[in-house]
Amino acid sequence: MTPIVLLHGLMGRGRTWRRHVPWLGELGEVHTFDAAGHGRSVSSVDTEAFVADLALFVGALGPSIVIGHSMGALHAWCLAAAHPELVQALVIEDMAPDFRGRTADDWAAMMHAWPQPFATAQDVLDFFGDVAGQYFLDSFDHSSDGYRLHGDVDTFVAISAEWGTRDFWSEWDAVRAPTLLIEAEHGITPPGQMAEMHARGPDSEYVLVPGVGHLLHDEMPQRYRELVEAFLRNR
Repeated sequence: MTPIVLLHGLMGRGRTWRRHVPWLGELGEVHTFDAAGHGRSVSSVDTEAFVADLALFVGALGPSIVIGHSMGALHAWCLAAAHPELVQALVIEDMAPDFRGRTADDWAAMMHAWPQPFATAQDVLDFFGDVAGQYFLDSFDHSSDGYRLHGDVDTFVAISAEWGTRDFWSEWDAVRAPTLLIEAEHGITPPGQMAEMHARGPDSEYVLVPGVGHLLHDEMPQRYRELVEAFLRNR
């Protein structure tokens, strides 16, 4: 079966995909991947370093379908640009090439103020809400004193800060793998960029999903499944 590699977003982990693994397993051999800095050590927060790390993992599997959300989506298309022989198809969820001019300052202050550790799972859900709360429950480290981030706040901030200083249009323009672009109406992408990705992508499909936020695959799992299944079965 074709390997399917699932890439999580910033502050996530591979196990955030666990609710999707069963149905994706009908389409290929599913593998999750924890990015550096997310429960394991990180040597550099440059996107190229993350992609090189990912290439070692995918290279051991062989040509794969790569499915990414947010940060994972960026790493997915950068992998396809740098190593086209490793990527058979892409699913890109709610990520755009150009966040220049944006800073992570407010977000960093908010994270530093989180009341860690959260004593119980219900405390996490109460603080973040059901959808984001479950994402963090799947991501956080859990020990006898409760739930806490599985990485350093400053590392997470540095990863996202890079996106405010550069763009990734050239990497997107180099992608030749069939790609499904899924944008959340209330997600994080600057207006029009994912539609432009489609316009510039020679073998891409684009869907804007109304009424949903950045964690589309968890907020509307059935709609996400319908889109991805149709794309993978028809490619």
